[in-house]
Amino acid sequence: MTQQRPRWVLITLLFVGGMISYLDRAALSITAPLISKDLHLDPAQLGIVFSSFFVGYALFCFVGGYASDRFGPKAVLSVSMLVWSLFCGLTAGVFSIASLLVVRVIFGMGEGPYCANINKLVSNWFARKDQATAIGVANSGQSFGAALAGPVVGFIAVSAGWRTSFVVIASVGVLWVVAWMLWAKDKPDVAPESGLDARQERAEVQHAPAGETGPLLHYLLRPGILATAFAFFGYAYILYFFLSWFPSYLTMAHHLSIQKMSVVSVIPWLVGTTGLVAGGFVCDWIYRKTGRAIFARKLVLITSLAAGALCIAATGAVTDLTLAVTLMAVAVFFMYASFNTYFAIILDTVEKNRIGAVSGFVHLIANLAGIVAPAATGFLVQWSGNFKSAFLLTGLIAALGALSVAIFVRSPRQQVSFKAEPARS
Repeated sequence: MTQQRPRWVLITLLFVGGMISYLDRAALSITAPLISKDLHLDPAQLGIVFSSFFVGYALFCFVGGYASDRFGPKAVLSVSMLVWSLFCGLTAGVFSIASLLVVRVIFGMGEGPYCANINKLVSNWFARKDQATAIGVANSGQSFGAALAGPVVGFIAVSAGWRTSFVVIASVGVLWVVAWMLWAKDKPDVAPESGLDARQERAEVQHAPAGETGPLLHYLLRPGILATAFAFFGYAYILYFFLSWFPSYLTMAHHLSIQKMSVVSVIPWLVGTTGLVAGGFVCDWIYRKTGRAIFARKLVLITSLAAGALCIAATGAVTDLTLAVTLMAVAVFFMYASFNTYFAIILDTVEKNRIGAVSGFVHLIANLAGIVAPAATGFLVQWSGNFKSAFLLTGLIAALGALSVAIFVRSPRQQVSFKAEPARS
């Protein structure tokens, strides 16, 4: 019981940190119509601005994950949050597309380490049977923050100007850094592994294939890791298509005002928060029932990502606003339900001292979608005059990601079969 309170204090801090990260990140998409007007940006240029964030973000997913293995996640996240908060605030001072691009790239560098460091912390603090749940709860703050971004940023932008909104939300991040430095720890005083986890871990190490303890590149080039990274790319393509363009889709295709768009855009994010938490619980429940970790992760990933792909593709074919928002909400629910599985697969197949770097690499590949999706969508919209082809492409990429996991992700060779022990009170 001594470890229960500090580990959930940690998860609460990570939930709030994720909420701030997406509040900051989604602020640009909410204020995009106002910024586009002030800086005279066309859809293609706006797509490039959306993508620029991920140039820095994707690279520092890996850099930040690697740093967490060397310096510890507490220090890395402290620097990360401080950098992204400062450059979120500096968005208020941009005066051209060039200055906006510079700020967005460095802003992205600051946010890049976040998810890999969460995975490192979950690995340090939680037993395997609880890890998918912890990942889901910690990261659910991100979708909740994106839900808040619509009404909060929209209200500030309309009442005080879009520049003021960036200064206000940046200050919240600085306060989080203070709380994080006071209360966070890299590791618990006592290892969290249960008897079940320790027994499985010994079996997997004993029967591991040759080269299992090899260098970092050995892990990065494994087919299961590459397939997980590609599926995560499909997840991220849905996410960044939605994050970057859904507010503009509502104003351009359905002619909503900024105020109405800010309210309507909340709905899918709130549904997504539920999906993120539920996916983690379901994944760990299946693991406890079957004693098969990879089976549980794959089942949730493939089912959820495929369902999200179908719904996102269907959204582009409808013209009714209510139906479009409903389909998008369902797509985001299933998309987020798969989120815990990408990182959980890493926790199940990679030794502890490589988890940060491998998590960062997989997250880097995923976030290349942040470079591709916003820009590709901008060009498709400008070329076709509508969003249909962009929705279809997004669904197709996610479906291919689910298929790759079905084919290439396997349990560790010669893994010993076991049955999960009943949970202890």
